[in-house]
Amino acid sequence: MTTSRPDPSPRRWVRTAAPAAVVVLALIALWQAYVTVSGIRPQVLPSPARVLGQGWAHRDDLAAHTWSTLQVTVVGFAVSLVVAWALAIVVDFSPWLRRALVPLFVVSQTLPIIAIAPLMIIWFGFGLLPKILVIALATFFPMAIGLIEGFAAADREAGALLRSMGASRRQVFRYVRLPSALPRFFTALRIGITYAVVGAVFAEYVGATSGLGIYMSIQKNSFRTDLVLAAVLVTATLSLALYLLTFLVERIVAPWALTAGSRA
Repeated sequence: MTTSRPDPSPRRWVRTAAPAAVVVLALIALWQAYVTVSGIRPQVLPSPARVLGQGWAHRDDLAAHTWSTLQVTVVGFAVSLVVAWALAIVVDFSPWLRRALVPLFVVSQTLPIIAIAPLMIIWFGFGLLPKILVIALATFFPMAIGLIEGFAAADREAGALLRSMGASRRQVFRYVRLPSALPRFFTALRIGITYAVVGAVFAEYVGATSGLGIYMSIQKNSFRTDLVLAAVLVTATLSLALYLLTFLVERIVAPWALTAGSRA
């Protein structure tokens, strides 16, 4: 009896991405055709060719603002990641804290970022701190809940076996509960990293001195819709790159999680 193994070759990635690429190219073609036929003004809706052309012409400015957004995203997401892991581990070791904190995690997601972000700017100014807090609020929940549920889904029989052999609570956590949580964690990580970029851009849009968010705001006020859309394209590309990076990290840290996902 043979078992199928996941295909790690580039052809697998091509087969996975091809349908989405076809849809995107079709939408771009329709967009270009509509702009050409309708004669709509570029200030209202520029063509894809104009967006790419003007984005390339202003690539230095876009690169500088992209680097600023990337820095904020990485720092804010790293803080969120550390806090999510710390609280998830504490909650796993204490059922009382689980009952006390998990509802608060849920409540934190009911706070509208669109209302919280301006308050962060008012309270903490235009520096790095308010952007980090906005990113943390946007990304903390999925990662923390993914870890908590992953720990809880660990094989109870394996844990009981280790305890019968004299393993401590920490050893059970290390050898059973932690590996069990990693697949769910990386799923949550992919959700969180896309939220992180959006959170960073939104925080910059509300108030910042540099970054893609403030760049969009400036270009919007100048009626440069083409440059706004160029910045949106860069934001989407950055989000996609970070999303794909999580698969590389998962392949290094927990390759069995990718294998399980492929079989599913």
